[in-house]
Amino acid sequence: MDQYSTEEEQLEALGRWWKENGRSTMIAVLFAVAAGFGWQAWQSDQVQKKDQASDIYQSLVRVMENPVTEVDPQESAQLAERLQRDFSDSTYAQFAALRLAAMGVNEDRSAEAEELLRWVLAHSAKGTDIAQIAQLRLARVLASSGEVDQALAILSEAETGTYGASYAVARGDVLFAEGLDDEARDAYRQALSLAGALGGVNLPALQQKLQSLTPVPASSPELGAAQVPAEFGVEVSEAVEIVPETGDASDGQGE
Repeated sequence: MDQYSTEEEQLEALGRWWKENGRSTMIAVLFAVAAGFGWQAWQSDQVQKKDQASDIYQSLVRVMENPVTEVDPQESAQLAERLQRDFSDSTYAQFAALRLAAMGVNEDRSAEAEELLRWVLAHSAKGTDIAQIAQLRLARVLASSGEVDQALAILSEAETGTYGASYAVARGDVLFAEGLDDEARDAYRQALSLAGALGGVNLPALQQKLQSLTPVPASSPELGAAQVPAEFGVEVSEAVEIVPETGDASDGQGE
């Protein structure tokens, strides 16, 4: 407005501008304010939902891990179903389904475990730790139910991420159960090789499986079950279990 020489002209110019643009400006301001309040309300709602989901999940953990009383399957199922129904997009619901699936496997309810694991895959982002763990456990459940081809397809084609060694171990277990010793040995060797970089498997157990399938020449000393070839650069003490990202979400179904 510095092109105007007097304050009166500036005021007149401002009045004309406001007359022409004031309404749209007010609408834009009101919209911005409403959007800001809406965003804050949405964030508050998300935080509240996350807290509710966390509380329900912690209740489920207490029920399933109470050392004094036996697990109440009905109470566990009700808590997990509530998480799946009301908080299906939360990781708490997915962890709860993993826990119930593990319990189903331990109690010979494979069909229920398979359904829960497929639910996790449907509600978790592809390539995440939760999805990779669910795929791995689904493959084992399918194999135990006689669906060997489906199990091997998952173990061979899925994105394994940091769980490559665990997938190779599972593939070896399935092949060994089918009497395919040579293929199983190759899978275990791949797992041992991957374990050097990724970890995540029980190295002594894996070494023992591989040793049982590897003939030892009479002139060669036997390789102890807990020994790992130096070229893999991994000590037995470094072996870790496969668990979800948060420690309290482990469902007890390790390798």
